[in-house]
Amino acid sequence: MDYKKNILCIGAGYVGGPTMAMIAYKCPQYKVTLVDINSQRIEAWNSDQLPIFEPGLDSIVKTCKGKNLFFSTNIESEIKKNDIIFVAVNTPTKDYGVGAGMAADLQYFEKTARQIVACAETSKIIIEKSTLPVKSAQVLERILEASDSNVQFDVLSNPEFLAEGTAMNDLENPDRVLIGSRETEAGIRARNELVEIYANWVPKDRIITSNIWSSELSKLIANAFLAQRVSSINAVSALCEVTRADVTEVANAVGMDSRIGSKFLQASVGFGGSCFKKDILNLVYICRSYGLNEPADYWEQVIKINQYQQDRFVFSMIRSMFNTLAGRKICLFGAAFKANTDDTRESPAISIAKRLVEEKAHVVVTDPRALNNFEKNLIDYPIEYEDDPYIAANAAHAIGIITEWDIYKSLDYEKIYRSMVKPAFIFDGRNIIDRQHLFKIGFNVFAIGKPELTHYK
Repeated sequence: MDYKKNILCIGAGYVGGPTMAMIAYKCPQYKVTLVDINSQRIEAWNSDQLPIFEPGLDSIVKTCKGKNLFFSTNIESEIKKNDIIFVAVNTPTKDYGVGAGMAADLQYFEKTARQIVACAETSKIIIEKSTLPVKSAQVLERILEASDSNVQFDVLSNPEFLAEGTAMNDLENPDRVLIGSRETEAGIRARNELVEIYANWVPKDRIITSNIWSSELSKLIANAFLAQRVSSINAVSALCEVTRADVTEVANAVGMDSRIGSKFLQASVGFGGSCFKKDILNLVYICRSYGLNEPADYWEQVIKINQYQQDRFVFSMIRSMFNTLAGRKICLFGAAFKANTDDTRESPAISIAKRLVEEKAHVVVTDPRALNNFEKNLIDYPIEYEDDPYIAANAAHAIGIITEWDIYKSLDYEKIYRSMVKPAFIFDGRNIIDRQHLFKIGFNVFAIGKPELTHYK
């Protein structure tokens, strides 16, 4: 089959996979290929059991796979064949050397750039899809331009603004698509090529073009602003508890101000995922590298409040359960960092489970999707895993709701209460349950930013 365009994405993870699936779905005239060095991941994409869970992804992949959507480990060959290349490789936080714990680790990004240089035989448009610090395009350009060949490379920035759990809808109906380029004739021509791809389904007024540095920085700042809102309402939740205010009522009143809005004002045990913490720490590192220490301190506090909220959740358990968790069975409902994903990266459940084990509690974790990923983070911790929440909660002293899965809203809590050790405690880290109903059943109920409901004085 002759295709209008041949598109390659290097990196078949949570960003590359859904993004390329949507492009293939909306643009049947294009051939889209995903490559990855992880052969097991590619095998999974080629099977009926995808390597990541995302609502709606499976049906789109089944529709396009083998028609105009393909998966391969032959990276070098595909670089040669394709003229438009998305780079969606992992850019974790550095855990070594200068900037350890804050700066983005660009080693995989750099290796990919060098691989493109080594394999390219024709001109390429290279598109940054990974979340990168501002000025990363300059690094990429220098590597590409160091080639002795006459191959022309044009670098674009096209950051993703996806939320796991709603990624397919975010791709199909985006708030905006941002494309940054050099303000040169070649750069603008390359940018228009990418605009043409998205224009197959995204209204033109939602496709924003900018210079390449604005595009790179916008991604970091967007995540920083969202994380800031979460930490702000979580800081308020602590105040609500000591004053017996209700954080949901406060958030509703504040969120109705049109200047503020209601999104990301839900108090919880804190944010997780691959983006917020990593991007804010990267922003902190960038600020400090330019001598902007006060802005760096400001953004770093967002991360500190997030960790404080998770610590406070455990302290609430200790204080409420008579100042000791030793020997108590604690059941955690949820391992994923949010509902509708199997991603456990930076999940609050990780730090909470570790703290509970350190308090000598007997910890059991249940989750409908994420247990396999979660267990990899806690290999050295004596934690039990159980798919069935009723079995997990049996003979437990307390339940901690960590992930806002819908299933946890509709469980038979009377049945669960009867199976638990009394007095039975429930700690709602997502404010998703009917507190009064559970209190009437017999639970001692503690929720983020709300007055506690207990059966003892």
